[in-house]
Amino acid sequence: MAASFDLRFDCGRICLDLMATTGRSAERLAGPEQLAAWLVGAGVVPGGAQLGGVDRGWVVRFRMLRELLRRVVHDELRGRAADGDLRLLNAAAAAAPVPPARAVRADDGALVRALAGPPDCAGLLAAVARDAIGMLTDAGSRGQLRQCEGESCSLVYLDTSRGRRRRWCSSEVCGNRERVARHRRRATHRGDGAAAAAAEGVVDGAPVAGVR
Repeated sequence: MAASFDLRFDCGRICLDLMATTGRSAERLAGPEQLAAWLVGAGVVPGGAQLGGVDRGWVVRFRMLRELLRRVVHDELRGRAADGDLRLLNAAAAAAPVPPARAVRADDGALVRALAGPPDCAGLLAAVARDAIGMLTDAGSRGQLRQCEGESCSLVYLDTSRGRRRRWCSSEVCGNRERVARHRRRATHRGDGAAAAAAEGVVDGAPVAGVR
């Protein structure tokens, strides 16, 4: 199986995980190998799917859908998406049938999901587009949509936390950056305070020798 390429699958929906393949000037769908890894990791196809047909053309088409999703989701968070973008999303969802799945026996006897045949690009794009339509037309899911509060982070996720108080796409990534930044601001503030006190001739409440 291909490497993870730092792909993320923690946004709560397949369509949001596709949007997370870019950000902070990082391109995680750089080529066919990365796209194949994403398709399996996001659950669009099962692990044993035949993905030999994935090529640069697939990558371009998935990037185009990603940009469309980015516009639609962000515009819906701010108000409403453009009618033209909704037509494009609906067209992508209807362009091809979603690859049919079937239950087969694994070597250990457990039932696993498999595709009836090699998937095509249009069918997989349709599966992701339909996931987005399902999310945007479900009131419960829409109410959980959040944009990360991390500085310069544009990722969107579903907030399923207790109390709906999740602030970051990832506590370990953006959350940790915010905590580090907060610590640095406090340290800088304390340093500025000490410098000001020294300038006044006082350190820890006592006069500095030689200063009058």
